[in-house]
Amino acid sequence: MRHLPTYGGAVATETSAPEAPLKVLLPQILPALVVGVGSALLFLAISGIADQLEHVVWNTLPDALGIGRYSSLWIISVLTATGIAVGLVIWKVYGHAGPDPAEGGLGGPPVPPGVVPGLLLASTLGLAGGVSLGPEYPTIAAAIALTFWLGRMVRADVPGVFWVSLATAGTFGALFGTPVAAALVLSESLATRPGRPGPALWDRLFSPLLAAGAGAMTTQLADHPSFNMGLPALNDPGYEDVLAALIVATLAALFGLLSCYAFPYVHRAFQRMRHPMVMLPAGGLVLGLLGALGGQLTLFKGLTETKELVQSIGSYDSGELTKLTVVKSAALLVAASCGFVGGRVFPAVFIGASFGLLAQALVPEINPTVAVSSAVLGILLAHTRQGWVSLFVAAVIAGSPPLVALLVLASLPAWLVVTGRPEMELDQHGASVH
Repeated sequence: MRHLPTYGGAVATETSAPEAPLKVLLPQILPALVVGVGSALLFLAISGIADQLEHVVWNTLPDALGIGRYSSLWIISVLTATGIAVGLVIWKVYGHAGPDPAEGGLGGPPVPPGVVPGLLLASTLGLAGGVSLGPEYPTIAAAIALTFWLGRMVRADVPGVFWVSLATAGTFGALFGTPVAAALVLSESLATRPGRPGPALWDRLFSPLLAAGAGAMTTQLADHPSFNMGLPALNDPGYEDVLAALIVATLAALFGLLSCYAFPYVHRAFQRMRHPMVMLPAGGLVLGLLGALGGQLTLFKGLTETKELVQSIGSYDSGELTKLTVVKSAALLVAASCGFVGGRVFPAVFIGASFGLLAQALVPEINPTVAVSSAVLGILLAHTRQGWVSLFVAAVIAGSPPLVALLVLASLPAWLVVTGRPEMELDQHGASVH
């Protein structure tokens, strides 16, 4: 289990001023814009390099060798080789690619800036190699580290939490192509607690929201990202849709908890191998075998594959959807346990979509948009315990404003299922975080 001290110590104390005056907010505009754009450019650079490398590995090379692009032999070979490559990075590169990703969530304290190259290299190799992890964790961690380091160099008198919040918000905006997700997430952590006086919430959100907006706009202008899956619109949900959403979201949350309960045991099994050049190749081999079983759709971070799956409603029977759901869940569990660097939100979206389509295949009366969005909500609640992010992603995937109220209702029984249960995150002792 690899650990690193945070860079720069504790970040900041809470101000006691009742509200932030204009003269305090205006100087925050330029840093927020710079950090927001910089975070987006960092995300776009990582994604672009990973996409180019992915094309070479999964298209150019197998074509040149006369091997099927997604044949079982090639999938197993590439993922095992990816495990070896990432293992070498974690073993030899300064900083060992950061802390154990099993202990990382969305955001967190900054790591030393010297760790960032290894962290991004390990993440890029994993993304290109087909590992079932997303870019959100390493991108946010790298943005926080660089922003904190540069910000403290320029203005050592500014509390570190200011730079951390800007980097977190800017990267969230870039990842999701909108500042709304960042605002929702930060509102949970920045809201003034009872008995703790502080500035108004929107004053505290001012600079992070500006950074998120700058990051989102930069990504939109450069890459036009979209979470729209092409699901049929549902403009007039009825009572049967409410009932279906409540049941599907709850069942999906229960299914998602299976991985959370298994996480510390699988992680401990890989940790017993002790060396990254054993853990990562072994994990890569297991992922290759799972990929050969599940096929192309169960590889990679999962966003493109989710769109392909959802746009093929009716093309997969319940047996095939069960296989996709179980294989992708196992792949995410293994990838997160054996040391690959990456996030869990994007693969969880695929798991939710396939679970929802499975529910709709078993009960055709359920509207597919209700089934998919509710299942995504339930899986994300179980895996991330981030209520606002889960609701936001599910609502965006649904692409139907009237469904928002329905999803809010569906989140409540699902939250009762997951609250107080193990998360898809471990503490420094390898135990589940509750």
